[in-house]
Amino acid sequence: MSQTPLPKNHLAQRTRIKICGLTREQDVDAAVAAGADAIGFVLYAKSPRCVSPVRAAELARRLPPFVTPVLLFVNESATKIAAAYASVAGATAQFHGDETPEQCWLASQSGARPYLRAARIPLGDAAGSFDLVKFALDYSQAQAILLDAHVEGYGGGGQTFNWSLLPPNVNAHLVLSGGLNAANVTAGILQARPRCKSLAVDVSSGVEVSGPGNKGIKDPEKINQFVAAVRAADQQLAEMSKHV
Repeated sequence: MSQTPLPKNHLAQRTRIKICGLTREQDVDAAVAAGADAIGFVLYAKSPRCVSPVRAAELARRLPPFVTPVLLFVNESATKIAAAYASVAGATAQFHGDETPEQCWLASQSGARPYLRAARIPLGDAAGSFDLVKFALDYSQAQAILLDAHVEGYGGGGQTFNWSLLPPNVNAHLVLSGGLNAANVTAGILQARPRCKSLAVDVSSGVEVSGPGNKGIKDPEKINQFVAAVRAADQQLAEMSKHV
């Protein structure tokens, strides 16, 4: 399948950052203060980070201009998605289940609302068998394709997939997710950015307080370290772009 060549300056673009799975006001404030571009709220009842649409709306009202609230759904009805959209102004949806392109389009109110579509990339060498080019084409109406590790249930389970096995040229905006933290996000960006139109990163467990029972409880220091590592990758890529 032929692909449109990627723009020559795409390596110099800033990596956007989404902090996901927020449940507390202080964590929203910490993510904003660190420079996050988007804040994710999980509206999936089986997730330990789940919040209600009402709670998501309360937290989203703390966001300043140009920081985007993202609502994560898993196989949710279009009616409930529409109600959540109505309660959280300016929200983007993230479809993380088995939603078809048609279901995503319907839930987005025929394109009136932006949405992301999660692709579940197999772990290990099996990552190379996932046809991301076709997936991105099938979901071409999505604002971006989010890459997460395929584990039992929905979500990446804090695990990374093999980034080096991604296709060399994906004509889409991508969001790298799955097991990211301050120690590995620079390497992930360096692997993924040259392969797509633009790249964002999405972190949840990698910026949480350590220990059991802390899912959804973020650590401000870890958030700041993560953002710093992303900016370090951007600096490396900016230098590389001068020689392309």
